[in-house]
Amino acid sequence: MPAVTLRDIRERLRAHPHAVDALIAVGTFCCILLGAATEPNGPDGQPQFAERQVTGAMVLLAALTCGVLALRRRAPMPVLLLTSLISVVALVAGDGPRAGSAPEAPLVSAAVIALYTVSNTTDRRTSWRVGAATVGVLTGASMLFGARPWYAQENLGIFAWTALAAAIGEAVRNRRAFVDAIQERAERAERTREEEARRRVAEERMRIARELHDVVAHHIALVNVQAGVASHVMDQRPDQAKQALSHVRDASRHALAELQTTVGLLRQSGESTAPTEPAPGLEVLDELVESFRHAGMSVVVDAPSPGAAPPLSSAVDLTAYRVVQEALTNVHKHAGSGAHAEVRIRRDAGALEIVVIDDGAGATHTVPDDDVTTAGPADPDPDDDIPRREGGSGGHGLVGMRERAAALHGDCETGPLPGGGFRVHVRLPLETTAPRKETPA
Repeated sequence: MPAVTLRDIRERLRAHPHAVDALIAVGTFCCILLGAATEPNGPDGQPQFAERQVTGAMVLLAALTCGVLALRRRAPMPVLLLTSLISVVALVAGDGPRAGSAPEAPLVSAAVIALYTVSNTTDRRTSWRVGAATVGVLTGASMLFGARPWYAQENLGIFAWTALAAAIGEAVRNRRAFVDAIQERAERAERTREEEARRRVAEERMRIARELHDVVAHHIALVNVQAGVASHVMDQRPDQAKQALSHVRDASRHALAELQTTVGLLRQSGESTAPTEPAPGLEVLDELVESFRHAGMSVVVDAPSPGAAPPLSSAVDLTAYRVVQEALTNVHKHAGSGAHAEVRIRRDAGALEIVVIDDGAGATHTVPDDDVTTAGPADPDPDDDIPRREGGSGGHGLVGMRERAAALHGDCETGPLPGGGFRVHVRLPLETTAPRKETPA
């Protein structure tokens, strides 16, 4: 049979509070009768038990006040009023002031317990007011109608016990409030940690999704075009088909390399197989532009030469590269391989500006829901999940550019040009401060 610990007993008592109140009432009844029958000041200075006769009225008053005490949790204030009133009436109706002690004084024990309950369950202001009034009334009644002299030990004991009950009740209530506040703060902190973890996971998923989209949309578009060219000229011009297949191989190799780098972010930290290749930036912009030129696009780049300015931060450098990559991919997908695009990159003391413009040469353009865009290819791919530049029916290109710019507190403006074509303008601050809202096209 397992041993019963003090904690088990405490938990069982907390589970049955009314039974505990009944036990307290019975114990208080016994203590009152014992105190009424005991003479505290015997001839030798020691208390003498069963020296005084307990009257029927005393037993009735003790039973009444303890019976009321059993309801202290349900109605603490009325119970305190009744127990105090019974104690005062018993002292006033007694034999009057006498030397030694008053047999009615032990009735105050029930009022002391009721006062503790009131101080433990009410607010501080009520506790102090009710405690002061109870201490004053019971002590005053005892000094006026109880033992003599008025400063007798019994009267001072009533003052001490009532004041101590009020103070202990206040202290227990404050401690309980303190523990509850600590527990609430701990629960709130736990909820905050969970929300922060979920937010970080969502941000990381969004970042990886943008990286995968940029890599796949760019390279697969080039592979699609070059594969089409190879299929078209395979019989008549095998040399050109071989060159197109070489471009397919190069684009596929670059796509695999960037996919390996991006997917490596999903690995656990510390794995030796995680890729260590740095993220692409404007230093490899020429390679990016050259891949589009191989696909038949005319691209002109106006950008500062590498090393002419201090290096950009990795976040700004990667974002600028991805903006140019996505903008040129959109030109290739929606304006066709015969389009002409211009890339202009400017850097001042506070920001980096990227502008990509195309002339929209080729076909009729589709108007999305929230942005008027420019031409799409003459023969759109039925499997293309980004048929419009704005992503109105499932694409994420321009949305990803805006998210990247907003993440660095920058601006992204996109929209059609008056004479045909499309313009992407992104401004990235070199030193981010407060978040800024993106400007719609």
